[in-house]
Formats: sequence, C-alpha cells, structure tokens
Amino acid sequence: MKSHFTFTKQQRNGIFLLLLIIVVLQVSYYVVNRASDDYTVDQVVLEKFTHELDSLRLAKLEESKPKIYPFNPNYITDHKGSMLGMSNEEIDRLLNYRKQNKWINSAEDFKKVTQVSDSLLEIISPYFKFPEWVTNPKPSFSKSYANTAKTFAEKKDLNTATAKQLQRVNGIGEVLSGRIVKFRNKFPGGFIADIQLQDVYGLTPEVIQRVCMDFTVKTPRQIEKIALNKATVDQLVTIQHIDYELAYRIIEQRKLRDGYKSIDELTKVKGFPINKIDIIELYLSLD
Repeated sequence: MKSHFTFTKQQRNGIFLLLLIIVVLQVSYYVVNRASDDYTVDQVVLEKFTHELDSLRLAKLEESKPKIYPFNPNYITDHKGSMLGMSNEEIDRLLNYRKQNKWINSAEDFKKVTQVSDSLLEIISPYFKFPEWVTNPKPSFSKSYANTAKTFAEKKDLNTATAKQLQRVNGIGEVLSGRIVKFRNKFPGGFIADIQLQDVYGLTPEVIQRVCMDFTVKTPRQIEKIALNKATVDQLVTIQHIDYELAYRIIEQRKLRDGYKSIDELTKVKGFPINKIDIIELYLSLD
C-alpha cells in the first residue's frame, strides 16, 4: 500500500499542476456565469425587430385570406353570397328577382333588391363588374337599348325564331344564331324557359340579356317533372347536367336527409353544378 502513495518529484509537480488547472477552470466557469447574468438589452433594436416580426405575421395572415375577384352581382349563387357575408334572406331576394328575368345594373339596384346593409355594400360593391355596355354605354347603343325594351306580348317566341331573326340582336352573328337554333332543336318542342340559353356555347350573360329583350319562350316544351324525393337513378340522369355519379350522390343525400325539403338543398350535394341549379330545377318537383 505504501508504494501507491509514494511519488517522485516529477509526479508531485504533475499532481500540483493538475490541481491548479482544475481550480483555474472552476474559477473561470464561475466568472463566465456571473458575466452572462449581467447582459443588457438594446430596447430600440428589440422593438424594431418585434415590429418587423409583427409586420411579417400580418402580411402572412393577409395572404391567407380568401381573395375576392371582380364579379357580376347578377350571378351570385348561394355559396358565393354566403362567402361575401350575405344572409340567406338577402340571397333569396336576389335569386327571386333574377327568376323574374330582371337585371341589376348598379350598386344602388343591388341594395334596393337585396336590402343589404350599407356597411356590407361598401365592402363588396368595389368588386361589382357590370358589362361595358351598362357602365359605359355608347350614345347610339343607348337609344337602341331603350327602344328594344318590350313587353311579353311584343317579344317574339324563342321557340319559333329563325336564325335570321336572332341575328338582329346586337352580339349575335351567324355562328351564335346557328348554335341557338341547333341547341333548341335538340329537344322535341324546343326550350322550356329562357334560362336554357345559358347552355348555348359562346353566349355571354350580356348577350343573353339582349336576346331576352326581344325574345322569350312563349310556347314552352311540355315535360313531366320528376319527383325529386321519389326519383330513381335512371330518371335523374335524363336531366341535363346530372350524370350517374351525381345521381347516386343525390339519392344518398336524400336518404340521409329523410327527403329534400327544397330543391335548393341539392346544392349541398358534393359535385353538384351550383351554377346550373335553375336549369336542373325545370325538370324537378318536390311532389
């Protein structure tokens, strides 16, 4: 045991040096820790950094908000209206107004028809986009426009109109008039209602509006409406814009809802063409 505690001079010097290093390291660690506790913060720099961080966060939130693009308020759907913040009653007023084949041509008309609040109108009206011939009419066209406003009795029957007669409408040439007649003749008996003009390729809403000033369906095609709450898949697929996949979904939703209470509930079915609801409704009933 004695040999384990007997050191040479060099070994004693080494042990002393080791102990000295340990003491120096311990003292250094204590001093460094004390120094780190005494740091100072530049409040100006900190506030500047915080402000920049908040600005970036707000910019990110602004980017994540749904963007609103210019749109024609005459074609607002249930979904679009709810996104804009309109109530169900306000949307229904607009849809009922449009079903009368009437048009909104200004923000004032929109407020009068829908009865939306001034605050909501102020937010959404900058995005209203009306046809050029409404917002900036030419003098010659304004006169023509005034002269073409006709009563139901004065209008020609859209189901008997010829291509030549249709070409008298501003914006209808040989191609579009031919498409209207060809599409109409696909159905024995022609159109059921004016709204079916929306299915004619190439007809813009503005041109359709001008067509309806001179023409309307006076002798609608007679059809037997399909009872929505009793219809089979094979019956539903006979309706324009409804395929087999959508027909199965309609029936599946009908079972879950224990029957539809209104035809507008179809817009809640996945994949349903909301912009075609007015055309599809022509073929359905709730009986």
